[in-house]
Amino acid sequence: MKIGIISDTHDRLPYIDKAVRKMNEEKVDLVLHAGDYCAPFAAFRFKPLKAQMIGVFGNNDAERELLRRNFSDIGAEIRGIFAEVEADGVKIALLHGEEKELLNSIINTGFYDVVVYGHTHRSEVKRKDGVLIVNPGETCGYLTGEATIGILDTSTKDLTIIRI
Repeated sequence: MKIGIISDTHDRLPYIDKAVRKMNEEKVDLVLHAGDYCAPFAAFRFKPLKAQMIGVFGNNDAERELLRRNFSDIGAEIRGIFAEVEADGVKIALLHGEEKELLNSIINTGFYDVVVYGHTHRSEVKRKDGVLIVNPGETCGYLTGEATIGILDTSTKDLTIIRI
């Protein structure tokens, strides 16, 4: 199973479009969004996505109920500030990650095979005590100048960061 991982889109609509196109090209089965969509109108740019999408809120997502409703209208789901997802037998924790202590606590439980977060705008892929820790970087490209997404292969637990 292939999972697209995205974060920190920050209303940058052309880059959301690029990310959606790339994930469709990669034929991902599921997309996880680690938050910071920003404005509710951004939800509609995800409509062409062929995979199911599950997301969480980030610290810059102010109009949360409208965001949730707009994503629901296109068949996607925002679960709140944390989501627990099981895909292809892989247990995944999804959060924005602005609370570093909470992020580290979730990683250190060892309960999850994969922990996905965003917030820093910098891609990171590392392993700690058997847990794959993934930050796909920023899809918006505002802070680093690099717009990125991640693709996770659940059969190998390999993560590829892709520049879009």
